[in-house]
Amino acid sequence: MALLPILCYPDPRLHTVAKPVAAVDDRIRTLVADMLDTMYDAKGIGLAATQIDVHERVIVIDVSEERDDPIVLINPELVWTSPGTHLNEEGCLSVPGIYDGVERFDAVHVRAMDLAGQVRTIEAEELLAVCIQHEMDHLMGKVFVEYLSPLKRNRIKTKLRKAQREDAR
Repeated sequence: MALLPILCYPDPRLHTVAKPVAAVDDRIRTLVADMLDTMYDAKGIGLAATQIDVHERVIVIDVSEERDDPIVLINPELVWTSPGTHLNEEGCLSVPGIYDGVERFDAVHVRAMDLAGQVRTIEAEELLAVCIQHEMDHLMGKVFVEYLSPLKRNRIKTKLRKAQREDAR
């Protein structure tokens, strides 16, 4: 499979709202396989199609210790959120080297299609719940740093732009 380039913040394409997947076909299955390869290669635990400049509602996640239990969410929608929230330190493959606190629901239920096109509901808590919420934000064109203060966000933009300029040399 192919390793795909991951968009880096503040790339404006990260703010594109993803469209629903019309059908789970060979193109989507290939996309998912490529996304999983890309996520594992980048040492991530989640990747939304938006991050690889494909603006369709597809997410891959693997929070297992062994990195052998992938979850595929096609056209995901949150159907329940817990009343409680907590502050969780998050990072992102599109915001390399940056980690900060984001308030997330303690638990969520998400309904989505799998690779067979079957609709299922996943009940998630802890890291999986955080990851689902983080990746679903990407599908809505939102990057986790947008939860931070404008001052922090601007510092992150400046730092990442500088790193991109240095990489281009």
